[in-house]
Amino acid sequence: MQRFKLTIEYDGRPYVGWQRQDNGPSVQAAIEDACAAFAPNEDIRVIGSGRTDAGVHALGQVAHLDLDRPMTPDALQGALNYHLKPEPISILAAEAVDAEFSARFSALKRHYIYKILNRRAPPSFGKGLIWHVKAPLDHAAMHEAAQYLVGQHDFTTFRHARCQAKSPVKTMDYLTVERVGEEVHIHAGARSFLHHQIRSITGTLKLVGEGNWSPEDVKAALDAQDRSRLGLNAPPDGLYFRKVEF
Repeated sequence: MQRFKLTIEYDGRPYVGWQRQDNGPSVQAAIEDACAAFAPNEDIRVIGSGRTDAGVHALGQVAHLDLDRPMTPDALQGALNYHLKPEPISILAAEAVDAEFSARFSALKRHYIYKILNRRAPPSFGKGLIWHVKAPLDHAAMHEAAQYLVGQHDFTTFRHARCQAKSPVKTMDYLTVERVGEEVHIHAGARSFLHHQIRSITGTLKLVGEGNWSPEDVKAALDAQDRSRLGLNAPPDGLYFRKVEF
């Protein structure tokens, strides 16, 4: 048996999320179905490094799988991409790894980016791939507010009510906000995140950018450790799982 590491890109719009679920199509299920198409006698499970929600995208999701039949990484990548058609999922790379590697437990840091289109006119292309915000955003104020969230904190305020994490305490390694032309990008990195944590932070930083909240209001919301103090939960449209460090 050989274990393979996969690097995966996908458009999250058609899916209920990464994880296989009974209520609709998932990215995990699509890749496992592709495996079954070329290895029908094997029960292959694809384990991801993180669970993205419905509508969330990936530029560099990482997963692993175990395969009994002899296969090179290039052949595996080709077979998966062939059988994934026409799903908006692409296997960017396949790599043979040792049996101790785990896409989930070997991960040291996960990186996300949230993209906001900040202009009056709506997007002509890529609807559902970016959050459209008409009001001008002060990205410098957003970045200032974001620094209150860096480090180890109780993120209860920015945690979904149905989050299954054992603890609301997480360590945010970095959280930055920058403007790139008509877009505002929010970059976040941590070993792990709570359910909806980045979307909740993004929505709240948007209020700062519009001038409705001050940076100190974000700190007060964090310190309250109360979900009802959340400013706003951003939609999944602009959120991308960017990469994983091992």
